[in-house]
Amino acid sequence: MAYLNEYAQALPGYDALKKNWAWTVAFGVLLALAGGFALSTVVLSTAATVLFVGFAMIVGGFAEVFHGFAMRTWGHFFWMLAMGGFYILAGALTVRNPLLAATFLTLLIGASLLASGIIRTFISVQLPSGGAKGFLVFSSILTLIVGALIIAQWPSSSLWVIGVFLGADLFFSGLGWVGVGLAMRNAA
Repeated sequence: MAYLNEYAQALPGYDALKKNWAWTVAFGVLLALAGGFALSTVVLSTAATVLFVGFAMIVGGFAEVFHGFAMRTWGHFFWMLAMGGFYILAGALTVRNPLLAATFLTLLIGASLLASGIIRTFISVQLPSGGAKGFLVFSSILTLIVGALIIAQWPSSSLWVIGVFLGADLFFSGLGWVGVGLAMRNAA
């Protein structure tokens, strides 16, 4: 444990983090509150996230097109225009119908979780007993269950899955930063 403390103290910015521990706690509280809000309004959070992704795709598409024009002598001009056009089109379709986009993304999330759970299960049964095998087995079973629940409730799960994932991530990230800030206060 002392080794970890010495290691942490050698990291760049450790002193600044220790000095500004209260800002870290405040940041963590803000993230946790945002996560709580997102969890209390999962449908709104899902829609807002999908719309944000749609607008980001449109902006990225225009950036790709402008970059294509700036690099038109490179020889991949039309490919860059095509990629930018596809981003713009996909972003516009996402913004125009965020519920359809959320439905597709939710199906993709559920399928990805199922695939990940199957792969982790396959890997975990090949590991020798003991050590981290139990954690990997638990992780694979949990991932399989979450993926199966999302798929089983699809398409209605499209209304809440993305909002719940966003809210949970913000909430637990916030709690993590609160913990870091309080640990820095105690180290001061």
